Amino acid sequence: MEFDNLHQILRSLYDGMMPLCGDMADVARGIAGLGALFYVACRVWQSLARAEAIDVFPMLRPFAVGLCIMFFPTVVLGTVNSILSPVVQGTAKLLETQTLDMNEYRRQKDKLEYEAKVRNPETAYLVSNEEFDKQLEELGWSPSDMVTMAGMYIDRGMYNMKKNIRDFFREILELMFQAAALVIDTIRTFFLVVLAILGPIAFAISVWDGFQSTLMQWFCRYIQVYLWLPVSDIFSTILAKIQVLMLQSDIERMQADPNFSLDSSDGVYIVFMIIGIIGYFTIPTVAGWIIQAGGMGSYGRGVTQLAGRGAALAGGVAGAAAGNAAGRVGRAGINMGKAAWNHTAGRLLKRK
Repeated sequence: MEFDNLHQILRSLYDGMMPLCGDMADVARGIAGLGALFYVACRVWQSLARAEAIDVFPMLRPFAVGLCIMFFPTVVLGTVNSILSPVVQGTAKLLETQTLDMNEYRRQKDKLEYEAKVRNPETAYLVSNEEFDKQLEELGWSPSDMVTMAGMYIDRGMYNMKKNIRDFFREILELMFQAAALVIDTIRTFFLVVLAILGPIAFAISVWDGFQSTLMQWFCRYIQVYLWLPVSDIFSTILAKIQVLMLQSDIERMQADPNFSLDSSDGVYIVFMIIGIIGYFTIPTVAGWIIQAGGMGSYGRGVTQLAGRGAALAGGVAGAAAGNAAGRVGRAGINMGKAAWNHTAGRLLKRK
C-alpha cells in the first residue's frame, strides 16, 4: 500500500467519524440547557435586585449556542471546513505541480547520465551489457588481457555496488520522509476527530459562566490543527522546488560538460532529505504562527524533541549503514577479484 493511499484512508476516517458528533449532541444539549437556565436566571435576578430593566439581548447567547449544538455537524463543522477547504485545495495543487515537474526532470537527468556514460568508452561497459560483452570479446587470452578482463569485472561490480548503496540510502531517507509526513497527518486527523466529536460538549460548557472562553479556544485549536495540512503541503512544495532547481542545474552542467560528476549532487540530495524529515515536525509550530491557540505549547515542545530524536536516529542509521556498507565493499572487492579470476580461467580452459 502506498503512502498516498494511507493519507486517503485518514481522510475517509475523518468523514466516517463525523456521525458520532450526533451522539455527543444529546449529552451536550442537557449540559447546555442546565447552563442556560442558570445563565438566564442569574441575569434576571441581578436586574431585579438592582431595579434595572432586563436586557434581553445578552440572554440570547445560550440559545444561539444551543442551536449550534443541535446542528453541530452541519452548522459548525460544515461551515468551518467549507471555509478552510479552498486553502487545502490550493496548496495541494501547488504540490502536485511541483511534484510532476520534479519527476520529469529526474527522468531527464537519469537519461542524460546514462547517455553520458555510454558515450565515454572508459565507462560504457559499466552501464551497458552489450558494450561490456563487446569489450570482452575484443580481448585476447594473453596475461595482460586476462588482468584487464579481471579488472573490468571488478570495476563493474564496484560500480553496481556503489550505485546500489546510493539507492539504498536514498530509499531509506525517502521512506523516513514519507513516514514523517504520515505521522503528522495521523496526529492531525486524531486531533480533528477528537475536537469534532467532543465539540458539542465544549460548546455546552461555554454556556456556563466562567467558561465562555472555551468556545473561542475550541475554534482556535480546530483551525490551527486543520491548517497543518496546508502548511505541510507548502513545506513539501518548497522542498520539491529546491529539488527541481538542483535537477535543472545538474542537467545544464551535464549538457555543457559530459564529464561532469553527479556524486556531489547525490550527497546534497541526501542532506535535503534529512532537512525535510526534521522540518516536518516544525509544522505545528508554523501553524501556531498563523492562529494562536492556548494549550498547544507543550505539544510543540514535544514535537521539537521528537524532531531532534528523529534527526539523531536518521544520522545513526546512515552512519551504521555506511560502516556496514564499507565493510561489505571491502569483502566484496576481494570476492569479486576471485570470481573474476575464476570466470576468466574457466573461459580460458573452455576455449582450449
